[in-house]
Amino acid sequence: MLSLGRRGLWLGLAAAAAATMAARLMGWWSPRADFRLFIPEELARYRGRPGDPGLYLALLGRVYDVSSGRRHYEPGAHYSGFAGRDASRAFVTGDYSEGGLVDDVSDLSFSEMLTLQSWLSFYEKNYEFIGRVTGRFYGEDGLPTPELTQAEAMITKGLEANKQELKEKQKFPPCNAEWSSTRGSRFWCSQRSGGVSRDWIGVPRKLFKPGAKEPHCVCVRTTGPPSDQTPDNPTHRNRGDLDHPNLEEYTGCPPLAITCYVPL
Repeated sequence: MLSLGRRGLWLGLAAAAAATMAARLMGWWSPRADFRLFIPEELARYRGRPGDPGLYLALLGRVYDVSSGRRHYEPGAHYSGFAGRDASRAFVTGDYSEGGLVDDVSDLSFSEMLTLQSWLSFYEKNYEFIGRVTGRFYGEDGLPTPELTQAEAMITKGLEANKQELKEKQKFPPCNAEWSSTRGSRFWCSQRSGGVSRDWIGVPRKLFKPGAKEPHCVCVRTTGPPSDQTPDNPTHRNRGDLDHPNLEEYTGCPPLAITCYVPL
């Protein structure tokens, strides 16, 4: 029986997969009429060796002609193991052994799938799309398999998680931090701390995130309404986000100080 957390994850993936399928039906993933369909044994002939018909590689089942980057993929080159096959997993893991140069991405995390998407965007931009290879991601009819739909759903969820993380970072920008062997740790806030430009400075607080082992320092707005205030509750105490339940003050640090010291 699935736990509530894991059940929620799979429900989220199912929703993302449904959205992916809907996107295809709406034309966002329209197949190219002139694409070529390879079987793995045929693709294996395209490794850039003398007498080979070309130099191709596949990523998530999509085949690209990488002849223009021959020095990277030809026999003996650093990425030669990618040629003539779909080694999607190795793009993320960096495992270039025969056991690692495979197309199984089923256990990769959301962030790892986003890395894979970045590589896919790179090949779409820089190399010619040739076709698809049958197997894990495309069937013999050239249509996407459930495994490809699942991979795309993971990418969609990863993008959503990134968006939420960015929103959280705008709300609670990370503190500036430094450590000294004589004074311990110093945390402070500025209008650009955490790489987030804003018109307020904020004060350091410990932010406890669900599932995280340790809190981390964030800068918290001290005036105005809370960031998550709903329109139907216009009253507030003009304390910004100071009353957020996941925040905690640093011991010994004045509540409104923009710099806090944590001694050794």
